This record gives sequence, structure tokens and C-alpha cells, in this order.
Amino acid sequence: MKKIYIAGPDVFEMDSIEIGQRYVELCKDYGFIGLYPLDNVIDFNQAKQKIAKDIFEANKNLIDECDLVVANLNSFRGKESDSGTIWECGYASALGKKVYGYLFRETTYLEQFHEDEILAHGDTYCDLNGKMIEDFNHPVNLMIACSVEDIVIGDFEKVLKKISNI
Repeated sequence: MKKIYIAGPDVFEMDSIEIGQRYVELCKDYGFIGLYPLDNVIDFNQAKQKIAKDIFEANKNLIDECDLVVANLNSFRGKESDSGTIWECGYASALGKKVYGYLFRETTYLEQFHEDEILAHGDTYCDLNGKMIEDFNHPVNLMIACSVEDIVIGDFEKVLKKISNI
């Protein structure tokens, strides 16, 4: 059975353990083995930076072990996907592993911005800080949009349905 690394900011939810258990069960239902970051055993009785390094190494090892990644690319603490999730996707992609993402919204990256958050300069759009906003008709930053196999509009299970037919 293929192993899926389950990436995303779901690990920051108050019910993150239960979410992970549901995702792992869904993986089983579709014929995969789910690898959820919070399944790692970490010693939390040490310095915070050591804990952080242990979490990093454990998650990196799970990505090394997996066959593919399914990532929650929904916006997290702003308009961008979770930076840790993006690192995991990039690392997996660099290893030659297939990465699939999912979003709950159908809008492009530019469409996430409200009218009062955009300054137009001809054909270029900028945010209120004067930084250009990507406009490539992708739902996320072009580097992630172009490096994943597919971004499914829906949830984790919808991705599993799609990849179980591949």
C-alpha cells in the first residue's frame, strides 16, 4: 500500500489528534497508509528549540518514507497557505514525490483580496503595502501551484477519491 504524508495546518486545531485519526482512517478506506505528523513521538521535556528540531526531523523522516503528499493548502493566518505545509510540499516535490493539494475555495489568489485591499497600477495589482499581487489565475502562489500534481477544490477525502483512481 502506498503511504500518504498528510500535510497541513490541521495540526494547530484544538482537535488535531481527532482530525489526524479521521484522515488516517480515510486513507485506510481508500487503500492507503496515512502518515500524520502528530503520530510522531516527541519528548516535550527538553528545551523548546530541541523540541522544534525533533518535530522537524520526525516530519521530514515521514516525508522521506511516504510515496505521496496530500496537503491542506487553505489560507492560514492570512491569505497564504501555512508556511510549514509549503515547505513540506516543496521538500516532497524535490524528492520526486507527487504532491496533491486541496482548497475549500474556488477563487484565484488575486480574488482573495477585497477591493479596498488592492491598489491598481495599470495592469499590475499591489496590496496596501505596495507589494505586487500575483495574477496568474492560480488559487495559490505560482511556485506551489506549478509544483503540485493537482489542487482539488474540496476536502481531504475528495483528494483521496481522485488519487485512488490513478
